[in-house]
Amino acid sequence: MSNKRRIKVILITGLIFLSLGGWIIHMRSHPPLMDADNLIPFIAGIASIFIIPVLFWFRPTIILAYLINGFTVILGTITMAHFSVINFKGPLSFEGLIFSTMFPDIAMLWGKFFMGKALFDLEYLKTDQDIVPKGRYLRYPNTGWWLAHLVGWSLVYALGNILWK
Repeated sequence: MSNKRRIKVILITGLIFLSLGGWIIHMRSHPPLMDADNLIPFIAGIASIFIIPVLFWFRPTIILAYLINGFTVILGTITMAHFSVINFKGPLSFEGLIFSTMFPDIAMLWGKFFMGKALFDLEYLKTDQDIVPKGRYLRYPNTGWWLAHLVGWSLVYALGNILWK
């Protein structure tokens, strides 16, 4: 087994366990049978555990896996941040923001994103050479492209919550 393949196996295994852990935490907090709104994260969690890792395994489907993984992370970040804001109790402090919100869950979610980014880069960048990738930060597949989507989706989500009350 080559080093590249070994690293790929390790990253995919990490992605599966990170997704499984997040899914179990979500199931414990929000069982899907209690509220229909919990079905979307339930299905996204199953896809993150079973479908996305398989898509990352095959070169022709890595781009699709990278996109699905990234967009589920963005959607999860936005909805968990919104949930944290509307359910926040206690004084506004650094400790309160870290321990009384869903910040730890969001941090786990972004770990999942960066594992997917590493899998994508492993396959599509020349990882065997010490060449720094060049290009525009806000263009696909750079991290800035994801940041632009996070900001854009957050604005649309916030406007939707404000305008449809």
